Amino acid sequence: MCYHLKTNFGGTEAVIDDNCGISKFYSIAGTLADDLKVKFLNQIDDADTLNWDFKYKNNFLTLHYNIFNGVSIFPQRINGSKKVNKAVLEVADFLERKPY
Repeated sequence: MCYHLKTNFGGTEAVIDDNCGISKFYSIAGTLADDLKVKFLNQIDDADTLNWDFKYKNNFLTLHYNIFNGVSIFPQRINGSKKVNKAVLEVADFLERKPY
């Protein structure tokens, strides 16, 4: 898997897969929970979008799914600091090494 980055308003978004189904989202969520031991703090599930907030190394991130845009990870706060943007990259790098 290969991801690409978007930067908006100082926050880095790692697009994990821009053309996938919801089953891949659940697989990625399972990998984060099992391998990185993250706990999802808040889960917002709408008809076509899922936003699951989690904490990774004291940084609050969101695992996002949308039927049109796929799966991505971004900081909960739009104006992310360098520290939280680095955390997004670490999680994306970890997921890139996993087969899906």
